[in-house]
Amino acid sequence: MKKFFAEFKEFVMRGNVLDLAVAVIIGGAFQSIVSSLCDDVIMPFIQLIISKALGVDSIDEMTKVLNVGTIQFGNFISAIINFLIMAVIIFILVKVVNGLLSIRKKEDEAEEAATTKICPFCKSEISIEATRCPHCTSQLEEAK
Repeated sequence: MKKFFAEFKEFVMRGNVLDLAVAVIIGGAFQSIVSSLCDDVIMPFIQLIISKALGVDSIDEMTKVLNVGTIQFGNFISAIINFLIMAVIIFILVKVVNGLLSIRKKEDEAEEAATTKICPFCKSEISIEATRCPHCTSQLEEAK
């Protein structure tokens, strides 16, 4: 069970999975802006044009005939504000996750410090602490 969660954590922390999750969330939030723009702003204008073409002059008659509401800029602005709040939260979340991942990468790099070096004479791989190559017996310079 522990191995399963470790694998799941590794899967989720990969960059492309996180990017896909952000895209889905932002896409869903942006969909509400598009819906509000169409339903609350554009459609009342279109219905107003249609009602004028039908010869309906008063707003009360137009509302009864076409079920037209008023243009609701407040709903549209609210959808934009909701989108911006969602985008800021997602941005902060991604920034925190990327920060945690960079800390983890630095720790992994520190753990994987070089333990070997290449002999400049025979090009064999030798211990980093060696002062003489075990393959060609050349005297090596001390690392400074």
